[in-house]
Amino acid sequence: MRRFLRIYLPFCKMGVQQMLAYRFNFIFFLVGEMLSSVVMYFVWLAVFNSSEGETFMGFSMTDMTVYLFVSFAVGYLTYSEGSYAVAEEIRDGSIAMRMIKPVRFDLPFLFQEIGSRSVTALIVIVPICTLVEVYRFAVTGAVVFNIVNFLLFLLSLVIAYLLSFYINVCYGFMAFFLKNLWGANVLKDAIISFLSGSKIPIAFMPAALQTVLNFLPFSSLSYTPVMIYMGMYDLVTIVQKLTLQLFWLAAFWGLSKLIWLQATKRLCVQGG
Repeated sequence: MRRFLRIYLPFCKMGVQQMLAYRFNFIFFLVGEMLSSVVMYFVWLAVFNSSEGETFMGFSMTDMTVYLFVSFAVGYLTYSEGSYAVAEEIRDGSIAMRMIKPVRFDLPFLFQEIGSRSVTALIVIVPICTLVEVYRFAVTGAVVFNIVNFLLFLLSLVIAYLLSFYINVCYGFMAFFLKNLWGANVLKDAIISFLSGSKIPIAFMPAALQTVLNFLPFSSLSYTPVMIYMGMYDLVTIVQKLTLQLFWLAAFWGLSKLIWLQATKRLCVQGG
């Protein structure tokens, strides 16, 4: 374990330094994403105001507000640039240097992102969760925060990030075949954003589609952690959802190994 940490912790430190070095880029991007959440809040406010009852598809406006901002935080923290990083190294040929180094192909990417995400978590999770709980207290007049749900939420959030990372690594390996993934990555992000429930709760979908989406790995990226935080699941359901998250994490981790073994045989460096 000591040798493992000695090898990979410098990548984690590099991720922290990279985040701090480009802090204004991070801040402006964060503000832009927050403004997007505020716009979505007013869109849903109009939807609820036009509905006949106080709830819509089982959600009150208070629930929807909490869902929007916690979903934003979860999506921001679980977002992985693994597909972009892997695809870029394949495109410019620098992946060849990684292949001859005595490190696993995925862990340098992973630890570098963990370093940057640790900084992001302190800046995003604490303020947003605090504001959400203040908002819920102001609306309901009661303390809704549940420490057990919050700890389970953090556990689910960690699994969701690891799952997101390995999904993106698997996707990034397509660059071995397609050479350039920039446009395909944009499409992939849009599709995952919809299927994960980060824009529209899966509970709002038709029943048959809900069944499919709840089983697919994408709901584990955003919808599951957010619903756990909101207390929408009982303990049995939470255990089932966490188990499903671990299943998909193991599946994509294994898939990344298989694709790596096959794809490296097709390495073709562009431009020499």
